Amino acid sequence: MRSFSRRSVVTMAAAALLLAGCGGGGDGDQPGGNAAGNGKVTIEWWHIHNIEPMLPVWADLVKEYQAKHPNVTIKVTPLQVENFKSKLTTVTQSGDAPDIFHTWGGGVLAQQVEAGLVKDLTGDIASWSDTLSPVALQSYQIDGKTYGVPHDIGMVGFWYNKKLFAQAGIEEPPTTWSGFLDAVKKLKAAGITPISLAGKAKWPGHYYWAYLSMRVAGLDALKKAAETKSFDNPDFVTAGQKLKELVDLKPFQEGFLGADYDKPDGQAATMGNGKAAMELMGQWAPSVQRDTSKDLGDDLGFFPFPAVEGGKGAATDSFGGGGGNAVAADAPPEAVDFLKFISQPENHRKGVETGAIFPAVKGTEDAVKDKHAKLVTEVLGKSTGFQLYLDQAYPPAVGQQVNDSVAELIAGSKTPEQVVADITAAAQAE
Repeated sequence: MRSFSRRSVVTMAAAALLLAGCGGGGDGDQPGGNAAGNGKVTIEWWHIHNIEPMLPVWADLVKEYQAKHPNVTIKVTPLQVENFKSKLTTVTQSGDAPDIFHTWGGGVLAQQVEAGLVKDLTGDIASWSDTLSPVALQSYQIDGKTYGVPHDIGMVGFWYNKKLFAQAGIEEPPTTWSGFLDAVKKLKAAGITPISLAGKAKWPGHYYWAYLSMRVAGLDALKKAAETKSFDNPDFVTAGQKLKELVDLKPFQEGFLGADYDKPDGQAATMGNGKAAMELMGQWAPSVQRDTSKDLGDDLGFFPFPAVEGGKGAATDSFGGGGGNAVAADAPPEAVDFLKFISQPENHRKGVETGAIFPAVKGTEDAVKDKHAKLVTEVLGKSTGFQLYLDQAYPPAVGQQVNDSVAELIAGSKTPEQVVADITAAAQAE
């Protein structure tokens, strides 16, 4: 398995957004060049599913669409994530952009919108947007308008070892923060490391502060903080204090501050080898556990992040991300029509069945075959709200500050108040 960095696949360099222009021009062989003047249309599509199982799924759907629309040629460029970011940087700086290109939404997409790079799809997809998962759509909506069409959605939650829970006398996964802390104490009393964490990687640690902020302050508070560029809210300090309560229990594996996520001695392997009872991680966790250590099989369970007593946020609000497609500002109508085609339930289902993506189209949930993926899908299906990863939802510099400051809080070198102050300073520097 290639080295995994969740941050590397959900954020893009800010340099990619310092555009020399806003698209347009060129012949049909260049990004942004579409009509050949003879009724034929060429669409340039860059995506990041460059390996099986999704690569052949996209290829087959392109062939099917072209067969139904002989005047349309779709030139597909599958790219590895880092190559995609580098290549997109180059073409956007020259004033061009692919007609359709992968997006993770959030702060980077907002900057692309501001630069005039992407098309407002609100009206174009109005007749079929209700077929898409509202939770999945949220990551691509800015100021009430839609700028991307999702094809994948997932969430972060606690993966836990049922056998270790039973050994510690924990009968059911905790549903409240106080109950969660009690479970940590029971695990420690039983000689079991409660939580595996990749402290070196930083991004896994930000999940805790983000979820606690959601539970304590609520989704609206996080949205307001992004708009006002200020996290000067007592609730965000409280979120940090709640996290410190956990840290003070010393729940993580020995050496966690130097641990990566997907290395043989990292977070996923510690969990997969049964050396820790829990990890807070996204829907990909079971596969990374298998790749780096062992398959826990039926011993692996999943539960949503607990509610915080007295908090303003709903326990049914989820946190995570996915993937979608943006459309260049000057792309032809056929580009949007193609996205409609691949978003039809029968076509979206083909991708979901592979296990490479999760349902972003209503009515395709039954296509999920993996038992662990079903656990995530069931929780997502009950979600009342959704928050994108904070290191993706906010501009790159702000997201990085969230990761850095929370990592310092977990390491004991920064207070909850300092975390809030540092993130606010980074936001106001934008």
